Amino acid sequence: MKELNWGILGLGSIASSFAATFAAEDAKIYAAGSRTIEKASEFAEKHGIEKAYGSYDELLSDPNVDVVYIATPHSHHADLILKSLKNGKHVLCEKAMVMNNQQLEAAMKVAKEKELVLAEAMTIYHMPLYQELKKVMADGSLGKLKMIQVSFGSLKETDPTNRFFNKEIAGGALLDIGTYALSFARFFLSSQPNEILTTMNFYETGVDEQAGVLLKNADDEIATVSFTFRAKMPKQGIVAFENGYLTVTDFPRADEATLTHSDGTVDRIQAGDTLQAMNYEIAHVNEMIRSKEDHSSLDLTYDVTEIMDTLREKWGLHFDFE
Repeated sequence: MKELNWGILGLGSIASSFAATFAAEDAKIYAAGSRTIEKASEFAEKHGIEKAYGSYDELLSDPNVDVVYIATPHSHHADLILKSLKNGKHVLCEKAMVMNNQQLEAAMKVAKEKELVLAEAMTIYHMPLYQELKKVMADGSLGKLKMIQVSFGSLKETDPTNRFFNKEIAGGALLDIGTYALSFARFFLSSQPNEILTTMNFYETGVDEQAGVLLKNADDEIATVSFTFRAKMPKQGIVAFENGYLTVTDFPRADEATLTHSDGTVDRIQAGDTLQAMNYEIAHVNEMIRSKEDHSSLDLTYDVTEIMDTLREKWGLHFDFE
């Protein structure tokens, strides 16, 4: 079995975490690419990576690279996804994967044509806990899904250079933390919402600071979603059924949930390991490449992107470079 060679595009803090935790029996990080050779070389030396490239195009031209992990700001994702696919590379891209569904459709088309794996590094779709929760739901004992509540609040100190505040690189709460909350909601909803209500406050730099979202689908399931980058809130999701509710705390990388039954009794559900969150993503992509079977959750990514497109349209929030 040939060892899969991974390349990393964009060498910030997320990429550092990825490289530091990378563990796969059938793969290794082979190359690191940045906009300067100095940064790429420093990163490669720190993480024991064989190749360092001073441009993304150089890395993508290396025939030994099989799959790339894209960790640049999300404003650059779509361009790099297309370049990677056109160079014959499988792709795992950080969230938010793209700016809009037009970009995602273009990427999905190329991936299908070239028979390449394209996946979003949305931890919710890869953590073992969520597959276990779906099994709990599937046995029918909880009854019909009724309501979902999910919140994500992060207090970011005012800093014009921080991506949250910068409209030039598609800053704001929605595309950074809101996508987690919406992905949680859509993961459990039986179908895509067809009714969306929302309100939002702008930050002074023109990005979305905080928002409330109400979703309803044709199955009469309702989700309330709230997120902000200027106040702490628990990263918590509650999924309520006729006969009990699931609570997932710190839901982006959760390995434990509770099931509270209607009679008040509580069960703990555990699966996976929070510290291995990125390795579940890596293993998932490696398995798809080897099996040539696509189970990348791109349908969920598509639905969440569609919801975010609708929200930004309702808010009148547009980015000039889309």
